[in-house]
Amino acid sequence: MKIIIAGAGEVGFHLAKLLSYESQEITLIDIDKESLSYADTHLDIKVIRGDATSIGILREANVDVCDLLIGVTASETTNITVCVLAKQLGAKRTIARISNNEFISNKEEIGFTRFGIDELISPEALAASEIELSLRQSSFSDTYEFEEGALTMAGLTLSKEASFVGKNVKEAAKIFPEIHFIPIAIQRQGTQYTLIPRGDTIFKEGDNVVFITSEGGAEELCRLTGKTNTDIKSVMILGGTEIGFKAAKDLSDKGFNIKLLEGDKERAFDIADQLPNVLVIKSDGRKVDVLDEESIGDMDAFIAVGDNSETNIMSCLVAKSKGVKKSIALVENMDYFELSHSIGIDTLINKKLLAANSIFRYIRKGEVVAMTKLSNMNAELLEFEVKSRSAICNKLIKNIDFPRSAIIGGVIRGNIGYIALGDFKIQEGDKVVVCSLLRSIKGVEKLFL
Repeated sequence: MKIIIAGAGEVGFHLAKLLSYESQEITLIDIDKESLSYADTHLDIKVIRGDATSIGILREANVDVCDLLIGVTASETTNITVCVLAKQLGAKRTIARISNNEFISNKEEIGFTRFGIDELISPEALAASEIELSLRQSSFSDTYEFEEGALTMAGLTLSKEASFVGKNVKEAAKIFPEIHFIPIAIQRQGTQYTLIPRGDTIFKEGDNVVFITSEGGAEELCRLTGKTNTDIKSVMILGGTEIGFKAAKDLSDKGFNIKLLEGDKERAFDIADQLPNVLVIKSDGRKVDVLDEESIGDMDAFIAVGDNSETNIMSCLVAKSKGVKKSIALVENMDYFELSHSIGIDTLINKKLLAANSIFRYIRKGEVVAMTKLSNMNAELLEFEVKSRSAICNKLIKNIDFPRSAIIGGVIRGNIGYIALGDFKIQEGDKVVVCSLLRSIKGVEKLFL
């Protein structure tokens, strides 16, 4: 695919890097010489210095033969303008990064596609949604919902208390008469190797395992693994950033008791005016004594979403030492994901990764409805919609020539999620959730074309 990315900031550079690994033809546009120079020397892409809203610059980038244009500059207005211009100049599909979440909630009413914008994404809104889901599924380190929870991804590390440690997948499946979960990926302790489990794969203590669960599966997993899905009510948020504000608003609207710490006086008063149901405290929450004064030990969860990743991590570690059950940290450095489990933080959030996941489904072939990359694993989780022409349609799963390094995690039919085993027959209109190692994605895509 020919892809143009407008904006060489953190999100734009991360997208360019991931897409260049996929052998896509990438052009990166930005006005900042230093950002482009770094991208040019570190990535196999084309760079153009200039204003992405310039018609001349877009033509220089060959926008007329562009399959996808992604506007991810720091300016919402610029991103919208670039997408509108690009569509008029011949771009097949456009995606704009925005910060005003009203645009997303009202996108059908406004009709952005009429203007030439095919999709809107907000990394901040995605991060806030990820935080809410992590609190609802508090016993798991990684979570992702398909079709509003018809199927849910749940990741956890197996302790010796897990009843199926030492058993293989087939043996573990017999513990419950009805199966409401299935393992789709395993990372052995102390390795970077991702394994797609089969019937004879043995679970080991320390394994980081990703499951797909249907209704009731999360509770079964908790019982089997010795985990407790804590009922979280009281939440402390460190940082009145856009993500902190959005998370506080969404969580307070859902009935959570929220206490938000913000060091900047003007920002703190502004948030307090906008969120009357949130207790906003003007205080430097980075200090241990301040956290103690604000009764951090009485909190069910602590969320650190300040501007500094290291501060967020350290604050979460302090919270865990005070007995807080669930900790969530916003980090910018992707390398920190490898450390999350070993240093004791429950969940890490990364805006770049969330934005990339949202955009990547437009890169994949077939009718991809949703996708996410598994944290710290060399695998992707994709949701495909089955068409009548799809090679997988009207076949039993056991009769499908599926790549060995990929697995069907579940099927959504109507609004109901199923853990689909060998005798399940795939039908037109089904939404199939697949976990695949990166090397097998092309083979999986062919089954859904």
